[in-house]
Amino acid sequence: MPDHIPNAVLVGGPHSGLEQDERIRYTEDLNSSIKVFRGNRYEHFHPTDETTVQDELELHVFRWAGRTYVAE
Repeated sequence: MPDHIPNAVLVGGPHSGLEQDERIRYTEDLNSSIKVFRGNRYEHFHPTDETTVQDELELHVFRWAGRTYVAE
């Protein structure tokens, strides 16, 4: 059993960036953006007022807002 029950889902953005099982996750702060590291970049997801139910879990929706690249 996971340490935390998932409470967020990441929607939108590049289809090749995140697998479906990576999009459902736990976050401590539902009012702050989520930043996901993918290779040489970060994918940014901002919180919304939306919720959805998946697999009997109520999840807060975070929408893709863009990406930033890691400086070399």
